[in-house]
Amino acid sequence: MDGVIHYCVTNMPGAVPRTSTYALSNATLPYAVKLANKGFAQAVKEDPALASGVNVHQGYITCPAVAESFGLTGRTLHELL
Repeated sequence: MDGVIHYCVTNMPGAVPRTSTYALSNATLPYAVKLANKGFAQAVKEDPALASGVNVHQGYITCPAVAESFGLTGRTLHELL
């Protein structure tokens, strides 16, 4: 299609484990630091990206699509904080 060749390499992190570990650490460490310094509730209130990663809190599913797919009643993270 349009002269573009798509190529997929499976398990790319396994091919470059050291580099992929550094990349993952660099991407996740700032979130871990926020959680450690501010606590869960304050960190997710202040960081929408962090909050969007919360799918379960206090035993409730916080992602409406996941709750619906299992036929369960979910609650928003905002309600639970």
